[in-house]
Amino acid sequence: MKQLVKKAVFPVAGLGTRFLPATKASPKEMLPVVDKPLIQYAVEEAVSAGIDTMIFVTGRNKTAITDHFDKAYELEKELEERGKTETLKLVQDIVPANISCVFIRQAEALGLGHAVYCAKPLVNDEPFAVILADDLIENPGQGCMAQMTALFQKEQCSILGTERVEPSETKKYGIVATTEISKTLGRVETIVEKPEPSEAPSNLGVVGRYILTPAIFDKIEKTGKGAGGEIQLTDAISALLQDEPVLAYEFAGTRYDCGSKLGYLIATIEHGLLHPELKNDFKAYLKTLSL
Repeated sequence: MKQLVKKAVFPVAGLGTRFLPATKASPKEMLPVVDKPLIQYAVEEAVSAGIDTMIFVTGRNKTAITDHFDKAYELEKELEERGKTETLKLVQDIVPANISCVFIRQAEALGLGHAVYCAKPLVNDEPFAVILADDLIENPGQGCMAQMTALFQKEQCSILGTERVEPSETKKYGIVATTEISKTLGRVETIVEKPEPSEAPSNLGVVGRYILTPAIFDKIEKTGKGAGGEIQLTDAISALLQDEPVLAYEFAGTRYDCGSKLGYLIATIEHGLLHPELKNDFKAYLKTLSL
């Protein structure tokens, strides 16, 4: 019987140092893009892909994420008493009734590979998604993770979400070399974490979307510290290649690198232009600017 992807892991224990002082006491995943925090966009993408169990790997100072996805009795009562039914529905719909949210603590920030490994007791023997909220991916049709889960149902193997990056930018990404299967799909032959442009096997970068088989946990367990002195998920995937196929999928959609200040600002502006309530007034305002 073919397996389905029903669990998603959200590594949210990072310190968010690039956004200090804004992230000194508030998680970077709670930074809002118009009127929703980054982590909510990520969860909504998972929900639209048919995933029903959200696993958050948190750290200290991340209670705002837990609170955001918890029920807010006092707030809901206040909104109900004031007759603000639309706003009440917005709050209640943050987590649909069929969705489970589970939180597990990463006591020490030892890298993305370690963060994923922390979720092992909750994932068990199932395939699972990994979604990094820093990468906000917009697609007006089928979301990135929905595209990937549909592909997983056919292929039943690990899949990496990828896109072409500028050759000069390879040192910011895990980079893969592939054997082409189709225009948007390839079998991964090599994966390297943040190579210098002169050493990169290609310009096909891995972004914050993964579907992984549970075999990855054994590989992470045997992976030592890699780039940046951290346990890299890339190194574990490289080991996984020796045992089973891993695919690289060039998804349809626009990715915003909200881990950078410029990418975050671009995401905010472009989502403002997409927002049904704001887009017309915002567009009119932008036209008044002398840039």
